[in-house]
Amino acid sequence: MEWDNEPGSWRGDADRLVVDVEGDTDYWRVTRHGFVADDAHCYLRDVTGDFTATVAVTGEYASLYDQAGLMIRADEETWLKCGIEYVDGRQHASAVITREFSDWSVVPLEEAPETVRVRVDRTDETVEVFYASGDDEFTMIRQGYLSENESLAVGPMAAAPQGDGFACTFEDFTVE
Repeated sequence: MEWDNEPGSWRGDADRLVVDVEGDTDYWRVTRHGFVADDAHCYLRDVTGDFTATVAVTGEYASLYDQAGLMIRADEETWLKCGIEYVDGRQHASAVITREFSDWSVVPLEEAPETVRVRVDRTDETVEVFYASGDDEFTMIRQGYLSENESLAVGPMAAAPQGDGFACTFEDFTVE
């Protein structure tokens, strides 16, 4: 696995990755705000063909748009980020699909779970995004077209667009 925008402080092994997310970092392209950001942290490996990627994420979310989850990336203009995003003082399940322009969807979570599991299923050019709190069953929040590329980069992602940063932990990252 290799970092895209390696954070200044992180530690980890095959089962657990702890990241001190740096402030003023994000992945976003143009839509509504007119800016491009491609400087958040993600720890990626190349995956060929169809797959299911899963990770459990715990974060100390505090500032607007603090986020942590999974990144599926073809290049700087074609990617998916999904997971938990802190909006209006609460956690939301979030998904952004970017194909030159970013879009954004969020689902507010009733409670602020300590840990949320995130899953992405890729079948051909299509991705489906799921989340689950604790031992709950996965709930799909998004399906969309991403890329026809045979190989995509996949791994944990975190960003802090407006805050000073926060700590997050990724556990049980798998790709099948």
